[in-house]
Amino acid sequence: MKNDALLRIDDLHTHFYTDEGLVKAADGIDITIGSGDTLGLVGESGCGKSVTALSIMRLIQEPPGRIVKGEVLFHDLNLLKLSEREMEHIRGNRISMIFQEPMTSLNPLFRAGDQIAEAIHLHQKVSKAEAKRRAVQMLQKVGIPDPEKRAKEYPHQMSGGMRQRVMIAMALSCNPELMIADEPTTALDVSIQAQILELMNNLKEDFGASILLITHDLGVIAEMAQTVAVMYAGKIVEYVDVVRLFDNPRHPYTSGLMDSIPKMDDAVPEDKMLRTIPGVVPSLYDLPTGCYFQPRCSLSSDVCFEKVPPLLEIEPGHLLRCWKYE
Repeated sequence: MKNDALLRIDDLHTHFYTDEGLVKAADGIDITIGSGDTLGLVGESGCGKSVTALSIMRLIQEPPGRIVKGEVLFHDLNLLKLSEREMEHIRGNRISMIFQEPMTSLNPLFRAGDQIAEAIHLHQKVSKAEAKRRAVQMLQKVGIPDPEKRAKEYPHQMSGGMRQRVMIAMALSCNPELMIADEPTTALDVSIQAQILELMNNLKEDFGASILLITHDLGVIAEMAQTVAVMYAGKIVEYVDVVRLFDNPRHPYTSGLMDSIPKMDDAVPEDKMLRTIPGVVPSLYDLPTGCYFQPRCSLSSDVCFEKVPPLLEIEPGHLLRCWKYE
């Protein structure tokens, strides 16, 4: 929430027009990422986190998807107004993305080093030989042993953690100002997760990049982020710095997420070691009236069934979408 905003999203609406009906996957998103900061975007699967990231990159498939409203301001340049050719100079160069599943994001027909070198050759305007040399350097920087050999291997010859490092190397190969990481540790074992997170933090310091970190793992958020935006059913429901979020979560959904973290403490009664949020996430085809969280909320009142609450600043730098604090 700094004034030196690198990226600012104002009232972003991304909809999908399907045979089953209209899906408002991103429904009025407002977030800001400061220079050198990490913003954590957290929420359950299907809440619109990845759609928000793909909207920034202008990678929403049309049809069925369409960005119908809003602004995505990168250095005050509205990315939604740029031509596809202009976006190609931004995408992968000044803004890069680590996709959720490296095995499907890397091309199985090309060697890992060639895929990194292609991005460098395209955006940095260097020779193919120089691009390949820099690709090997990037593989070394992300901690891949024997990078010259690995550069000649195909994705299927690598482990999940190794492929994820290749994705990070590709994302950082052009020294981007913003890196979007969509579930960067999904399907990795705990030790590899820790290595990937440490790597991202170190590279952030080295390159001075900002990070939009998309995850459902609050432990990752606590370790990586300075600011957190909590999403539910396409909307931001709480937006605050990470310290206040963990010290005093104010939205009932955020509190439920915190309570669902397993507690390994002898002082905690057994029946309270792991709580769950009752009910299920509503279908985006058939959202409840009023507050989208009200069917699962123990604090709901009459107004919660009637109107969607606005996102209000309840204290300096703390935004909340809940009628309880209206």
